[in-house]
Amino acid sequence: MDGCQRPGSPAAGALCILPSSHRPGRQRLTEVLEAQFQRSASDFNAGNPKGFISDYADDSTTMYLAGPRFQYGFAWIEDHYAPGFAPGARRDSLRFQSFAARALGTTYALVTARYVLCRDGVTTSSGPFTLVMQERMDGRKIILDHTSSDPR
Repeated sequence: MDGCQRPGSPAAGALCILPSSHRPGRQRLTEVLEAQFQRSASDFNAGNPKGFISDYADDSTTMYLAGPRFQYGFAWIEDHYAPGFAPGARRDSLRFQSFAARALGTTYALVTARYVLCRDGVTTSSGPFTLVMQERMDGRKIILDHTSSDPR
């Protein structure tokens, strides 16, 4: 038994807490999460908003720092990204750089990286971001996103 609650069990939806012997080391955690974010960037670049935002926890308490204050909820995140995926909208190409992750206890991870948006080979926006991710029944999900833009 791996310590995880299974769908349909009395505690379904509870966190999946892996014993320390089953938790990945820092390098492996970085590799796993970087692969998850490469898939996310591919979804973004392919115009798949559902795939792109699927890394966020579908929860009303998910936090996103937008400008000077936090915004809350998965619905806000969907609305925030929707204009970029509207029919006919121009969307830049997304990639990530300097990706690193580290475990924060048994169910959380801290992720730091840089996003780069490009159009026609020219960087249109870039900046650092910090995420807190939580291991949940449906995988590792972002519960806090603090993204900044580099000064222009």
